[in-house]
Amino acid sequence: MAAARSSYSASTDQVPSSLVNLGNSAGVCIMSNAWKHEQDPSLISFISAFLSSNSFRLNFVSISPDLIFNCGGVSVAFVFVTKWDCCNVSSIFSRVKRLKGQFARLYVVATLSTKDQSDSFVRSYFQFEMEFGKPAFVPVTDAEMGFEKIVKIAHSRGVCKQQKVASKLKAERKRTVQDTNMFIRAVTSIPNINKHDANTLYQAIGSIDAIAKTSKEDILANTDLSSDKAEMLTRFFQDPEFYLSPKFN
Repeated sequence: MAAARSSYSASTDQVPSSLVNLGNSAGVCIMSNAWKHEQDPSLISFISAFLSSNSFRLNFVSISPDLIFNCGGVSVAFVFVTKWDCCNVSSIFSRVKRLKGQFARLYVVATLSTKDQSDSFVRSYFQFEMEFGKPAFVPVTDAEMGFEKIVKIAHSRGVCKQQKVASKLKAERKRTVQDTNMFIRAVTSIPNINKHDANTLYQAIGSIDAIAKTSKEDILANTDLSSDKAEMLTRFFQDPEFYLSPKFN
């Protein structure tokens, strides 16, 4: 682990096993060309190998953030400060403030390998009046650790989105089943209409309100109901003398 961090080895065999196998989901990493050119080539090689081993695609594009990840349909932007300059912090925070208004999901990962850098970060954070968590700052001790956290953040945001979508679909299916059951109970209360008829009407017409407005001819044309049942339905909904009179199944 120490050797990998010190050299940013491009060999996938030297990528820490705890970082590989983040799950079966792949994603896309878009890297800023400008940020790439400012980094040590060995770090870029390490990042490329790491992403490849985790089935991520890497594209180099001219973008405002340093990195943008798309995992599970969620885009997450990152400012990745690999060399914290204690004498030039204003440019970092000015850029962060600008990007904060452009990206809903923005994280700032800062490599603080010395006590002076850590102290500089803390002073600057309050000096430039950053709002806690907006965006979230992630201090790390080295660039490799920083990139590990970046990928895990992006991955977790994608997983959360997928879980929300799955929950929403599950709730929608549950609601549909409940609506169908209510429809069937209501329609089978009509004389001579059984569960099969109700299911057929639900598939062909879709709602009790629609059935109430549908003619006998349309019911016969779109379902396998008999003429007597179609007549019963139209009279039940459209003939006041019929639907106000006593009925017996």
